[in-house]
Amino acid sequence: MDIKALAEKYDSYVIDRRRFYHTCPELSWEEKETIGLIKADLEAMGITDIHMCQNCYGLWADIHGGKPGKTVALRADIDGLPVKEETGLPFASKNEGKMHACGHDNHIAMLLGAAKILMDVKDELCGTVRLVFQPAEEIAKGALAMMEEGVMKGVSAIYGVHVWATFDAPYMGFNAGNRMACCHGFEIKVEGKSAHASAPHLGVDAVMVSCSIMEALQQCVSRMNDPLNPLVLTIGKVTAGNRWNVLAGSALLEGTVRTFTTGTKVEDEMRKVVEGTAEAFGAKATLSYTYMTDPVINSDEQLVRIAQDAVSKLYGKEYLVDVPTMMGSEDFSWFGKDGASYIYGFVGSHKKGTEMYSNHHEKYDVDEDMLHRGAAVAAQFAADFLAENAQ
Repeated sequence: MDIKALAEKYDSYVIDRRRFYHTCPELSWEEKETIGLIKADLEAMGITDIHMCQNCYGLWADIHGGKPGKTVALRADIDGLPVKEETGLPFASKNEGKMHACGHDNHIAMLLGAAKILMDVKDELCGTVRLVFQPAEEIAKGALAMMEEGVMKGVSAIYGVHVWATFDAPYMGFNAGNRMACCHGFEIKVEGKSAHASAPHLGVDAVMVSCSIMEALQQCVSRMNDPLNPLVLTIGKVTAGNRWNVLAGSALLEGTVRTFTTGTKVEDEMRKVVEGTAEAFGAKATLSYTYMTDPVINSDEQLVRIAQDAVSKLYGKEYLVDVPTMMGSEDFSWFGKDGASYIYGFVGSHKKGTEMYSNHHEKYDVDEDMLHRGAAVAAQFAADFLAENAQ
């Protein structure tokens, strides 16, 4: 099978689909139109084994090969962001205040392109390829929602990628080891006592207590954490006070933790610091901690090798790059929670010679030359995995 030639054949198709989906982004849990359009695109290819999710706007579709074998999945996330687009593109978002600023329109297009390629070679496939179109990645809830409906039942491995603005197209990276950190969210409610600003000794200033808590929490990073373990603890929102001349009686701190450590160690240490610091000032503080995603770690050596070999055989080893570990997060690892292996990579999207705007920026755009290559690598990975694991 000549997957490279087929990818070039469908280059214009993939670009057209990317531009089309770019015009109509929908936010997490609102992807009703998007998933319907994807279903129509799959049906137009002749794909009939399509499962529509009942509790979210996701779907999966199976391409059954001509030979028996295992099932491998390819995943694309489909939701947009609440960003007002300022790219000036002729195919800019038509949905005011919404944009595919993270690049999920490209993920949709590449997976549709991979589907076109795989349909052309399905008689040669040794098993089944499952196409997974996932909603609500931006709020880290879509993968689990699809897991609850059985998306990974019978699947041996799953492949996912993300277009990335900080390195040039069409380079790709499928490094082993830590890829993206977990995402935990937390709230800290501080209860003090209001008083007139001229008589602070009669109250307990929730603002000052909050400042002490924020400073003390960094000890969790610099003194309680193994320095060889990456850990980020950020408080991004503070709400307190009602008037300039009144001590705040309460405060709310909201933040996130990013790390590759699993378990409750960080939460436990934060709780001690939060409660102890508040008590020292005569206040009370309560920590609420939410585990949103696990880290994404490429630990399966076979999948890493197959993905890297797919890039090499199609375009040469020079198009493989080392992508640094990132402290950003993804809910992709939930697809492996029941035992399936996974591989996660990055596709460079920056066009050489142009100004770089990062993912989530209102001017984020991509070099569309990488689209058919991304489709080709996904298809090649699926075909090679099935062939190598043929029953």
